[in-house]
Amino acid sequence: MIAKALGHPARVAIVRLLLTRTACSAGELVAELPLSQSTVSQHLKELSNAGLVRGESQGARNCYRLDAARWARAQELIGGLLGELG
Repeated sequence: MIAKALGHPARVAIVRLLLTRTACSAGELVAELPLSQSTVSQHLKELSNAGLVRGESQGARNCYRLDAARWARAQELIGGLLGELG
């Protein structure tokens, strides 16, 4: 599920942005990416389903952040796979 979630360039771009911030809204992501609001929301949903991103309601908007434990696990799995292939 993690590999599938990270298998799209837009989701990788979202993760890269979230790595540089503690949290941000979908609107803030849209302002930084060449994607529509609906597209960003769809990709955030995929990242959330994989457990990589958590959304928290803050008033009228949701703020998204990487799940640190799940991200660490993803790095471990991917790093291990790349080490085996190298």
